[in-house]
Amino acid sequence: MKNYNNFLRNITEMIEKGLFASKDLRNEIENVIKFKIEDFINKLKLVSREEFEVQKKLIEKMRKDLAKIQSKKKKNRSKKIKKVK
Repeated sequence: MKNYNNFLRNITEMIEKGLFASKDLRNEIENVIKFKIEDFINKLKLVSREEFEVQKKLIEKMRKDLAKIQSKKKKNRSKKIKKVK
């Protein structure tokens, strides 16, 4: 509690001295916050919308190709079964 009171006292003194009104401090705080946000986003491993759309199209193409291969495989099986009979 004592540390908390000291912290509040320090903040109050800075406000009274106009330290928080300083443009340099404001810019510094904004830069730190932007860096932290970018760091957080990088840790989430998010991708851009463009990258997402490209991957989505590739997956759709692969699904269609897989469906074609599976249908060919079924046709070949049915042909083999007919030959055996």
